[in-house]
Amino acid sequence: MARRAVRRLVLGLRLAGGAGEAVRELRRFEDELAAEEPLEIRLVRGSLGERQAVATILRTPGDDFALAAGFLCSEGVLAERGQVARITYCVDPELDEEQRYNVVNVWLRSGVEPNLAAERRFLVSSACGACGKGSIEQLRARGLCPLPSRPGALLPVDLLAALPGRLRAVQRLFDRTGGLHAAGLFDGEGRLLAAAEDVGRHNAVDKVIGRLWLEGRLPLRGDRPAVLQVSGRAGFEIVQKAAVVGIPVVASVSAPSSLAVETAEAFGITLVGFSRGDRLNVYTHPERVRLGGTSVDGLASRAEATPDAAGLAASL
Repeated sequence: MARRAVRRLVLGLRLAGGAGEAVRELRRFEDELAAEEPLEIRLVRGSLGERQAVATILRTPGDDFALAAGFLCSEGVLAERGQVARITYCVDPELDEEQRYNVVNVWLRSGVEPNLAAERRFLVSSACGACGKGSIEQLRARGLCPLPSRPGALLPVDLLAALPGRLRAVQRLFDRTGGLHAAGLFDGEGRLLAAAEDVGRHNAVDKVIGRLWLEGRLPLRGDRPAVLQVSGRAGFEIVQKAAVVGIPVVASVSAPSSLAVETAEAFGITLVGFSRGDRLNVYTHPERVRLGGTSVDGLASRAEATPDAAGLAASL
């Protein structure tokens, strides 16, 4: 089984401060590093077990079956959980034992045709997502529609502010390595439904999506509020994955990209950024966020005339 963390001897330096290059401390010690290894995802079809490699993902080992399922679901390769018969590691005799845990076979049920363009292949790094990804128009071409907003499904702003801390509390591997992103899906009461860690932001999201998809809990019902909280920035990849499985709110502790904001706006997703401590920014569809007993969307005009959020809260 591939390791999720590895130990490496490193040289640590602590500077004395001030001018010059004086070193206060110099020592060798073992550091624990988050593992990063390639995972090849193969589709297996037909009575002869025809194999087709569709993606190679650089990831942190662990939750590999969920990662494969989440990737195939969120990228639109597979539409329904029922299309998958089983998922296994590769047992090809030409692979050594360790490499077998870096290849996952997704066995399709008889008659299932995955949605693969003729030359569509993915090489996914742990940092930037699939190269050559399409735009908002391509997502619309896949049949994605804006998520509806339900008047009774508002999320309290203090709940949104608390989610980064709740996600951080379950980042066990980050505690050991300091080198992992995390994603967690929370319900409207702030209960954690699933969480995952990985060197890649989008990998962590796919692990969460895949776990719930394999359990038959995705896509979400439109009348149930839920929040996908991520530990880093929110890019296009993360927002489009949320749109595919019906997650209405995406929140990050850092900034969103411009394309992430455009995508969230187009597909009815509430996008929250810079969710840290007692502050957060709502970039799109604020009608899902509640401050006091009122949607913050209805308070927008007052917010523009108020010097800060504290003043707005005090005036309610």
